[in-house]
Amino acid sequence: MLERIQETAAFLKGKMHTCPETAIILGTGLGSLVNDITDKYEISYETIPNFPVSTVEGHSGKLIFGKLGNKDIMAMQGRFHFYEGYSMKEVTFPIRVMRELGIKTLFVSNAAGGMHPEFEIGDLMIITDHINFFPEHPLRGKNIPYGPRFPDMSEAYNKELIRKADEIAHEMGIKVQHGIYIGTQGPTYETPAEYKMFRILGADAVGMSTVPEVIVANHCGIRVFGMSVITDLGVEGKIVEVTHEEVQKAADQAQPLMTTIMRELINKV
Repeated sequence: MLERIQETAAFLKGKMHTCPETAIILGTGLGSLVNDITDKYEISYETIPNFPVSTVEGHSGKLIFGKLGNKDIMAMQGRFHFYEGYSMKEVTFPIRVMRELGIKTLFVSNAAGGMHPEFEIGDLMIITDHINFFPEHPLRGKNIPYGPRFPDMSEAYNKELIRKADEIAHEMGIKVQHGIYIGTQGPTYETPAEYKMFRILGADAVGMSTVPEVIVANHCGIRVFGMSVITDLGVEGKIVEVTHEEVQKAADQAQPLMTTIMRELINKV
């Protein structure tokens, strides 16, 4: 595994002419951020040794390098999901490659179903913690020596970055929620009983990504900031049939606000 990670990183280093320490996973709600990247150059996943290829509608598949404001960044346009049939090691492979490339901070976004009774469709939720409900752990197996066998997860989402994001949202007049994200394997959306169970467990929002990547980032010593856009509601009395198209539409409407917060925060890191 380590040899494959290093092989991929060596290939990318041969193509890179910038030295980013900041990475962004352009998940749902952050797609338009790519328009703010200047001096950019792109590498298709298909050309990268050992990289999986995204199969989900609405997700492209390339690494983008360039500047966001005055900061060198790398961005993943298209992530990998457990429900696509990948193993957790494949889902999180890019995070380990990021570590080899010198990434220090990771920004992630996702679409999520809101379960907190005060949430509404289109809300932005800063992730303060998560619950791992995936059936396979991304660190299962031989420990890769990027971190300890039993890594601490007491601050999976960096508190200083959360504080700065709150300041930016306040200055910009953007409403944000805080909450705990629970990650599940999908690809089905939740039943009303599952929404109720997850709420009892302490979750405020549920989605099908992010948690594996954040676990591996923490193992690699990469600090993390994450945001969800609430695209549907799992609140009793507000649950309605939901489609991927409706989720995408809600995310697109919230996108400018999330992009603003992320762009400003990245430039303050």
